[in-house]
Amino acid sequence: MAQQTSLADTTGDGTGKPEAAVVRDALGVGVAVGLSGFAFGVTSAGSGLGLLQTCALSLLVFTGASQFALVGALAAGGNPFTAAAGAFFLGVRNAFYGLRLSQVLALPRAVRPLAAQWVIDETTAVTLAQPTRRAARIGFTVTGLSLYLLWNLTTLLGALGAEAIGDTRAWGLDAAGPAVFLALLAPMLRPATERAVAGLAVLLGLALLPVLPAGVPVLVAALAAPVALFAEGRRSGRGTQQAADVPAAPPVPDGPEEDR
Repeated sequence: MAQQTSLADTTGDGTGKPEAAVVRDALGVGVAVGLSGFAFGVTSAGSGLGLLQTCALSLLVFTGASQFALVGALAAGGNPFTAAAGAFFLGVRNAFYGLRLSQVLALPRAVRPLAAQWVIDETTAVTLAQPTRRAARIGFTVTGLSLYLLWNLTTLLGALGAEAIGDTRAWGLDAAGPAVFLALLAPMLRPATERAVAGLAVLLGLALLPVLPAGVPVLVAALAAPVALFAEGRRSGRGTQQAADVPAAPPVPDGPEEDR
């Protein structure tokens, strides 16, 4: 039997999540995260990027963690190529999101290139939380549209207001983007392996931050994934081998049949 890779149009009992609830949840995510675009606009302007450069990043790149990683590395004096490489590797995760969402949404081919611009953490989370394909499409569209419009608007406002605010580090706005990203990521780290990857990545990044150029610790921290997966594979292999070495218990003989 072929494995099902997409959502059905309705749930098993013929009903789905109310569309109003889907729109409400999607708007909540879009508005909550979209407001942090102001922090990006301020941080980007404070790192030396111009108004057009800052707005172009939000319009064309539109993936908050990568944008903050880029301007953060530039603000710390990092090499532009190193900063761009760190932002690129953070953005690669969206390609894997797209593989899953293409199955869930099943959009027409003509629409997919446009929808790809909205494949980010927030739209993926809202889409995969829906029980039906129709609800998933509504959640993806509302989240993507509201977040894209609000993120770009607040980016513009933040860049324009950067001079009035002054030093962004004094206000802590340079940490707003990473804080939002971590708040979205933390609840998803449920299996022990994922927590081990996150913890090891944090340790690598913090340990190498004082000795490597800005942007490079982020690249090195990516090595936490293969290291943790290798250790998990070794542990699972030992557990399987130990289970195979345990002798099987002898069969219990049947008792005498009772006289009837």
